[in-house]
Amino acid sequence: MTDTHADTGGQTARGLQALRTEVRAFLKERLKDFPAEARLEGWLKFDPAFSRDLGAKGWIGMTWPKKYGGGARSAIERYVMIEEVLLAGAPVGGHWAADRQTGPLILNYGTEEQRQLFLPAMARGELFCCIGLSEPGAGSDLAAVRTRGERVDGGWKVNGQKVWTTGAADAQFMLALVRTDAEQQRHAGLSQLIIDMKTPGITVRPIRDISGDSHFNEVFFDDVFVPEDRLLGEEGRGWAQVTSELGLERSGPERYLSSYALFHHLIRSGAAAADPALKALIGRATANLWSLRQGSISLTHRLAAGEDPALDAAIFKESGCDFEQALPYEVTALLDTTECDRDLKAVLEKLQVMSRSFSLRGGAKEVMRGVIARGIGLR
Repeated sequence: MTDTHADTGGQTARGLQALRTEVRAFLKERLKDFPAEARLEGWLKFDPAFSRDLGAKGWIGMTWPKKYGGGARSAIERYVMIEEVLLAGAPVGGHWAADRQTGPLILNYGTEEQRQLFLPAMARGELFCCIGLSEPGAGSDLAAVRTRGERVDGGWKVNGQKVWTTGAADAQFMLALVRTDAEQQRHAGLSQLIIDMKTPGITVRPIRDISGDSHFNEVFFDDVFVPEDRLLGEEGRGWAQVTSELGLERSGPERYLSSYALFHHLIRSGAAAADPALKALIGRATANLWSLRQGSISLTHRLAAGEDPALDAAIFKESGCDFEQALPYEVTALLDTTECDRDLKAVLEKLQVMSRSFSLRGGAKEVMRGVIARGIGLR
């Protein structure tokens, strides 16, 4: 993929291309021994050494101020780096949540002490986080969160359960949405707490998925003490903070590049050369990828400007998910897998299983369609 001046919001195309070339060369050397199928779940793969290497290059927390370990670079520079990392299938699962969500939230809502404590370690690729949102009975309705944070001497006592928590088994900290005011209902009375995962009373249990992996986890809290200074932002303002967090999760290139490896290997295989239907499919996929990319870049600029484009992010997330989930089955319907090369076959088989879960990330389809319906005045 290349950059045009229109993409960059004033950043020179030459400068962005130089960054892209640098990132691409680093990844080519660093990942030369990674098999094709291992690159399909890069955003989930926990590889502390790779995270540290990326941090040493200055490619984590790229937009954060330098005094917090960041690079003070533009949002579009970060976008270029993220795009290349995802296209290469790099194992970024360790630092992914910290770089994309937890770090920016601490930067925006945290105290100076919290910024100094957490952000430099995140930028070095040494501090890993998970996001405590979904719960049994509240997976598609975050306002129904029941995990309680009860006021005690010096902080809170937390009891409850989180589910579908990506990376909880490896994370050092969780940014959790909890109900700190039992008298309030729905969006009121929710707060965000930064919870040390080594605190006594926390139990993490892996959830094995259909592909045999266990990236998801259940997390149980049994009288877990969280100190006063680990409240993020204002008590009772957790809902507003979480909605801005979800905008970051729903708008990035990971929302449409999860099936890119299949597109890449399909083109490289040459299978479409003698098949007009496959050739047409590649043409449609190319047009969809380009449109989705432009939408994602636009959302990146709006988020960098301090906007909260919740509706547009939901529309983009839903469109990207539709593309990611449809592509493996469209290819399957047209491709003779007995004659395709090994890498293409391995990627296709893996995606046929994995892609079913793509619609759960960042909010299920039903949730996104509810957000869209409300946003355009249908509800």
